Amino acid sequence: MTKDATPLFIADVSDFTRSLRRSLAQTETLPGHAAMLGLVAKSAGYRNHQHLKATPSHRPELDELALKRARRVFDDEGRMFRWPKWTKVQGLCLWPFWVRLPARQDISEKEVNAVLQEGLTFGDHVLVRRSLIDHGFAQRTIDGSVYRRIEQRPTPEAFALLEHLS
Repeated sequence: MTKDATPLFIADVSDFTRSLRRSLAQTETLPGHAAMLGLVAKSAGYRNHQHLKATPSHRPELDELALKRARRVFDDEGRMFRWPKWTKVQGLCLWPFWVRLPARQDISEKEVNAVLQEGLTFGDHVLVRRSLIDHGFAQRTIDGSVYRRIEQRPTPEAFALLEHLS
């Protein structure tokens, strides 16, 4: 039997978990699968599971224009050959560099420069390094000697760009 994925958008996870905990506390035994689906749907603000399935997804649409403009600044080898003009596109174009930085690890400025220079052809790695900090992709010590990638989930546009570049 095939399973249909039912997207669920929860605006306030805290309120959702509080409501779900309250519902579970009212049951004497652990609810079955169908009953649990109903409790989850009600906790998310729907009347029941069928109402959840019938409601269109709140999945954010891709910003196709920003994605198209971001793709234009990378060559066939996935290297950036110019800096984009739009701030939103600049932030999107930083994701490939963020992916290349090691996770949960302190690295030196020299190591960051090496990672950035590897992915650039226009030669201004300092601009990209500063932008990583400004856009919240990395942090550095006050003296700039130690950098660390800030862990976060890529946006849908970032996933699409990374897939395009791979």
